[in-house]
Amino acid sequence: MITLPARKPRRASAGAARAKPLLLDRAASRRRLGQDVYDVLVIGGGVTGAYALLDAVSRGLSAALVEKDDFASGTSSKSSKMVHGGLRYIEQGNVGLVRHSLLERHRFRRNAPHLVHRLPFLFPILEKEGIFDPRLAKGFEGLLWTYDLIGGWRIGKLHQRLTVEEVLAHAPTLRAENLKGGLMYFDSRTDDARLTLTIIRTAAALGATVLNGAKVEGLITERGRVGGAKVSADGEVIDVRARAVVNATGVWTDSVDTMAEEGHRPQVRPAKGVHIVVPWEKIRNDCTVTVPIPGRARRATCTRWGNTVVLGTTDTDFQGSSDDVHCTREEMDFLLEGANTAFATKLTPDDVVGSIGGLRPLVGGKEGATLDMRRDHHITLGATGMVTVTGGKLTTSRHMGELVIDKVMTVLGRKAPSRTTHLPLIGGAGYDAEAVAASGGLAAHFGERYGTEARFVHDLIAEDQELAEPVVAGLPYTKAEVVYAARSEMARSVDDVLSRRTRSRLFARDASTAAAPEVGRLLGQELGLSPEQVDQQVTDYLASVAHEKAVLFEGPEGAAA
Repeated sequence: MITLPARKPRRASAGAARAKPLLLDRAASRRRLGQDVYDVLVIGGGVTGAYALLDAVSRGLSAALVEKDDFASGTSSKSSKMVHGGLRYIEQGNVGLVRHSLLERHRFRRNAPHLVHRLPFLFPILEKEGIFDPRLAKGFEGLLWTYDLIGGWRIGKLHQRLTVEEVLAHAPTLRAENLKGGLMYFDSRTDDARLTLTIIRTAAALGATVLNGAKVEGLITERGRVGGAKVSADGEVIDVRARAVVNATGVWTDSVDTMAEEGHRPQVRPAKGVHIVVPWEKIRNDCTVTVPIPGRARRATCTRWGNTVVLGTTDTDFQGSSDDVHCTREEMDFLLEGANTAFATKLTPDDVVGSIGGLRPLVGGKEGATLDMRRDHHITLGATGMVTVTGGKLTTSRHMGELVIDKVMTVLGRKAPSRTTHLPLIGGAGYDAEAVAASGGLAAHFGERYGTEARFVHDLIAEDQELAEPVVAGLPYTKAEVVYAARSEMARSVDDVLSRRTRSRLFARDASTAAAPEVGRLLGQELGLSPEQVDQQVTDYLASVAHEKAVLFEGPEGAAA
């Protein structure tokens, strides 16, 4: 992307640059929620709700968002973390979705260059037992040409055909006996939880009111129309008044819709995705490698992330509680089997240092496989005036937010264009990802998490050198980031910090439990927590991780015992 010279500072960059860090105050947010009457209240702090909020406030609407747990604590911290067009959607004939997704990918890379990074994807071509053989590879290459031509080219690279030697240069442990070459194309990845948080913070910087740990207990209705919600937060119940309400709760959509309309027919069909994390030295890839799962018509992706590799697959039917979703022993075993078949390595359950399980809110009936269901979003206006959005995917969240607020504007009887197409996310304006990455060290680590806001985290270290110390053994996160999470990112708990403000629980699960007391101590100082409250948070975090491990290593029966 080329930026032309300008004789004056660019308005978007200048407007996004801050002289002081943005502080998010829970008490102030609670007061505003109870005192103000908003144009729009968004229920749900995932990526779709986040962008609906940002779209609303950037149009000049007064807007608020409430989330029952933590921002991105549901699907939006447990996705594949890919910002992509979706090759398989071309295979399904949904070229329109792919074209639009690739345009939205480009906008994410432009508006959030610190968070959305280009990532190469490698498909090995195998003589047998691969995703495709040399004959099928020719047809797949035609699909890649389609991908490039309808928008993939915007990333700056077109797909490539690789020799055996080139494939092994990217994935040296890949089994070579049946290897005939490879195909590489380019997409993007992001830390989904941090991206969602950054969208919410950008909205807050523009004047939106946001609050996590704020559960909707019921809707406020007047003359048959929804006019707000009763919200419980920090031990008090708040009546939040709004002229329009948006239900953006993902897999919990039906429960909120039922509050608005008796007899509501469920429309969400959850599809489960799982990922496990293993040490990078076991595989040593420098890109995402797509491999088959033996005996199953499915693929798994192996993506390097720091000193680990994330192995994952998506789209299986899910039956169970949406509030308790984890990778199971069976799911871990087939991911390990796929990796051990594809690579000359011997991964065992003891190598798994982290795992996640999440649900995608698909819209449709119970017939057929979730893998074959379309990923289009659905936006509806209910009889009581509540706007509901579900479906879609992370990559198209900006556009979904725009369409949601278009619908809200009809409820309000107002007109104003969306402004998010070219709106930089906080920390993104003026950020040069390549230059910061080349600097290495702490600057590069902070840069890809905070962008131009990294200087505020550095300021904390300048004030107290102890905050430069790592907080989790083996990971680059510092104590300063815990302090910053409490002051500027509305982190309330040890879990908020270790699971989402950092990704310590995913990339170093056991090391994160060892760090929990220190994280609790830092949060206690910042939030004024009592020693008993800190101890309870640490205990809750250790219990949550223990439950996750029990499901992963013993299965649901062992976890329940």
